[in-house]
Amino acid sequence: MRIEMPQGSSPASQPQKLKSALARQAARYGLHAGLFAAALFLAGCQSFGQHNDITGSIPDNTNLPASQQSLYRYTEQLGQRYDSNPKDKRVALAFAHALQKSTRYAQAVAVMQRLAATYPKDREVLGDYGKALVEAGRLRQAADVLPQAHTPENPNWTILSAQGTVADQLGDHQRAQEYYHAALKIVPNQPDVLSNLGLSYALSKQLPLAESTLELAAAQPTARPRVRQNLALVLALEGKFEQAQKIAQRDLTPLEAAENVASIRQMIAQTNPWKEISKVDARSARRMTAHKHTTRKVALGDRHPLRTKMASDQSAPAALH
Repeated sequence: MRIEMPQGSSPASQPQKLKSALARQAARYGLHAGLFAAALFLAGCQSFGQHNDITGSIPDNTNLPASQQSLYRYTEQLGQRYDSNPKDKRVALAFAHALQKSTRYAQAVAVMQRLAATYPKDREVLGDYGKALVEAGRLRQAADVLPQAHTPENPNWTILSAQGTVADQLGDHQRAQEYYHAALKIVPNQPDVLSNLGLSYALSKQLPLAESTLELAAAQPTARPRVRQNLALVLALEGKFEQAQKIAQRDLTPLEAAENVASIRQMIAQTNPWKEISKVDARSARRMTAHKHTTRKVALGDRHPLRTKMASDQSAPAALH
């Protein structure tokens, strides 16, 4: 949860610079928009749980290539297959997932929008379309699409969590918490949902309840690092800086953990954190993250509006079957 504080900025510019730093941090660790510019996670927003597995040689979004070069080559290959048959649901879903991991959210929405038009009653497609809209910051549209992805008599906990994330980012924390509680009835103690719920409590200024919920989330065997970082964040907001640093050090170096806690401590001392937090926009967080990734890319041109052209001297991965 390393927060990079701006260098060489004047005191008058600190609040905006701080929000920008927090926004970048939130996108990195899947926090909500209102709480250091999230995403749940998130996950999406990575906190929706894993997408349904896509069988065959095309991996789902949790098994995509780790390196940026490999990811872009793989995305290019998927794009070629998508071009040849945009109605292939399996390929289109994998292509959209790869685009999302590349932070190319608008392009992922375009792919999913076209697929949803082809399969207007397919709940898996509608669910992924709604989640892509959330990633792209198109919350009102996501709020319209996501309810179509499941039914009251057969609810999908990942969709409920996504709906909670949308409600939180739109400022309706009570409604968001209802969604999370409904999801937890289906998957008790699911750490991503608990993490979202804890952050929602923090957004509504119920910090002790946020802490206890995030402690439960972090205690789950399947809890990911960002769940623990969310707990560290809430502990720091409560002024429990030593505890926050100890939690943060489980996944960060001692120096990084100390820098993070010091940054939050400085924010609390110099500003009204709730006022500053509430101003952060989720879309700007994603835009900042996309810019961060863009600066690392090899200079590549576009040969298709939904793909990045790969350098001609780069070898493609083994053919998919």
